[in-house]
Amino acid sequence: MNNNSNNQNLELVKILVQKYEETTREISKVIVGQDEAVKQILSTIFVGGHALLIGVPGLAKTLLVNTISKILGLQFNRIQFTPDLMPSDIIGNDILTQKKEFEFIKGPIFCNVLLADEINRTPPKTQSALLEAMEEKSVTVGGATYKMSLPFFVLATQNPIEQEGTYPLPEAQLDRFMYSVFLDYPNIDEEIDIVKRTTLSKMEEVKQLFSVTDILKYQNLVLNIPVNDNVIRYAVELVQKTRPNRENSSEYINKYINFGAGPRASQYLILGSKINALLAGKYSPDIEDVQHVANWVLAHRLVKNYKAEAESISTQHIISKLL
Repeated sequence: MNNNSNNQNLELVKILVQKYEETTREISKVIVGQDEAVKQILSTIFVGGHALLIGVPGLAKTLLVNTISKILGLQFNRIQFTPDLMPSDIIGNDILTQKKEFEFIKGPIFCNVLLADEINRTPPKTQSALLEAMEEKSVTVGGATYKMSLPFFVLATQNPIEQEGTYPLPEAQLDRFMYSVFLDYPNIDEEIDIVKRTTLSKMEEVKQLFSVTDILKYQNLVLNIPVNDNVIRYAVELVQKTRPNRENSSEYINKYINFGAGPRASQYLILGSKINALLAGKYSPDIEDVQHVANWVLAHRLVKNYKAEAESISTQHIISKLL
């Protein structure tokens, strides 16, 4: 990389950090707390990934995603997933016109930010309608392929699986999400603030800080950030340690894990560490950046066995042991 492009990238990093700080201030006009969740959602967008938001109903997940879309200047669509939702309700369908010709009517998936609300309330057949769009940025209907508008992100919300009427997401679908972001209950001061704000007649408006071109530019910046070989090796070794019954598997992993994370986890650990470093004003990630994002990348990729369930061993606990 020559000095000129290096300097341009350094300048872009400074602008990104400044814009990120402005963005968090704008979001705080509407959303109380959830600072870490906000950071991880924005991180996935700047990397071009998808995020799974996990938390009980009523934690303003939909409002958060809608607010972020407005600030980023992106077209936002929301689909409420229900047990009777069909794949065609998401991607669209061929309609026979008066001219006796088939015309494709695009579904709500054709947007920049798709909020898949309560994604685990619909059966796997409908959940899988998102797979091609998430991976290939296109959908295929009736043998024809339709490209999505870029950038394209799926931000899916999921109720805890213990709630009635939910279907666990298939592993192949979970693996497409870069991060799983856990939203927790607010503390008492935050909840008082929420009640004060939401029981007034007027909510604060947020302003747009980005354009589509800006976001594509920052995604390209992340791809061009250099990473030292030792950081890549650390990320790959960490992912390899999650896989049971292999040469370097620990007794702990063999005891509690059925299936570990695949190669996509290694990719997302590096991409996540890059954006984590950039948002901290650093030009290249280190091992601490990999460790910082490990929980969000790995938590939904580890499949626990019955022994872990019986002993109430959480995936977060397993990841902390690995680190």
